[in-house]
Amino acid sequence: MAGHSSQPSRLTDAQRLDWLRLIRSDHVGPRTFRSLVNHCGSARAALERLPELARRGGAARPGRIYTVAEAEAELAAAARHDVRYVAAGEAGYPPRLAMLDDAPPLLAIRGNAAVFMRPTVALVGSRNASGAGLKFCERLARELGASGFVIASGLARGIDQAAHRASLPSGTIAMLAGGHDRIYPPEHEGLLQALLDAGGGALSEMPMGHVPRARDFPRRNRLISGVALGVVVVEAAHRSGSLITARLANEQGREVFAVPGSPLDPRAAGTNHLIKQGATLVTEAADIIDVLRPIEARPPELPAGEPEETFAAAEPEASDRARIVALLGPAPISLDDVIRLAAVPAATARVVLLELELAGRLERHGAGMVSLLP
Repeated sequence: MAGHSSQPSRLTDAQRLDWLRLIRSDHVGPRTFRSLVNHCGSARAALERLPELARRGGAARPGRIYTVAEAEAELAAAARHDVRYVAAGEAGYPPRLAMLDDAPPLLAIRGNAAVFMRPTVALVGSRNASGAGLKFCERLARELGASGFVIASGLARGIDQAAHRASLPSGTIAMLAGGHDRIYPPEHEGLLQALLDAGGGALSEMPMGHVPRARDFPRRNRLISGVALGVVVVEAAHRSGSLITARLANEQGREVFAVPGSPLDPRAAGTNHLIKQGATLVTEAADIIDVLRPIEARPPELPAGEPEETFAAAEPEASDRARIVALLGPAPISLDDVIRLAAVPAATARVVLLELELAGRLERHGAGMVSLLP
């Protein structure tokens, strides 16, 4: 998981089952998953050590571990829907998404695997879009598709729907907030089937049967921006979910584009604000293509080596653990600062943070920031 290589790794069936069990277990997110595998040597070893690590982090009782039977049932349900679980470096895992430190260890993908490997632009915007916004979105999607770009969006009403429909002939990807068998909104099941039939694809990091909740949509939005070279916001009011996608794109080092609108239309307030903040103003597809072509020419670097590597550290001393915990609080602090202020080896600090997270006491933020939960 460290370093880079052009040669992708492939999980065995046994590893895939272990990876699914680990990422579905309590208090294990993408970053924690990678820390566990690196510390313990494999997902299977991590599963065995979860109770011990959580206890050392201060948990009154260990979190629930996803069982073999549950993982096998999920894989069987996925197969019935033609859904495949892929890891970074395997066919169908979007290469730019694999670059992120919070990339899902396993993605549930459906459709044409090749579409996920092509250069992608995300088009997002208001669910309550204006007629002019929908028309312009369709034009952008068609022209970007004709120039070789796949269009990614979130299958929502409004701009997302228009972006998917206009890019059916050239290729489009739907990012799902729930499981593949729990499409939201339900009336877009037909649109999803149409894009799959046209050679597009759909992906999700959520389990089969998972009904999307409000907090799942921002999490899904990081996938929309993560697969793409850039994100285009067509219409967005203040406090719009599309602005969350734009913020995440900035954090991920993606290009952000915005379509200007009337200052009298609240649906343009968010996009106009993005332009003020430095987003590239878009009045035609060429504005996007000219920025992205040079980036497209630089291939992304993929995770290298074997799917599982070992970066083990000895159990921290009680005094080291106490110093690290004392430095943490509700305000986020960087891992580098924790290491410097606690005067401990980096590996020691990572193990203590891992223990705290498995105990449900630590929250990880972007850019290597962490905070202690109450």
